[in-house]
Amino acid sequence: MSLTASFPAATRQELLRERLLATVDLLKQRRAGEIAEGDIDEYVALHWMEWRGGSLKLTTTGENVCRHLTTLLNRSTARPGR
Repeated sequence: MSLTASFPAATRQELLRERLLATVDLLKQRRAGEIAEGDIDEYVALHWMEWRGGSLKLTTTGENVCRHLTTLLNRSTARPGR
């Protein structure tokens, strides 16, 4: 079942956002076959990813979302007093 059928748009986008860094790791490891096809379609629809020369790549928007998520993760794991 795709996320589209299961969740409202805002919730679906949040779920995709939560999965994005793990999805990018799979792409870097050349394991795109492990990414749900429905997720890929939705990342493309959100303009976070695009097909380029037969390969799935992050768009500038996708890179910005990843950068933002990484910043948030770094803030949440930073220790006080550092």
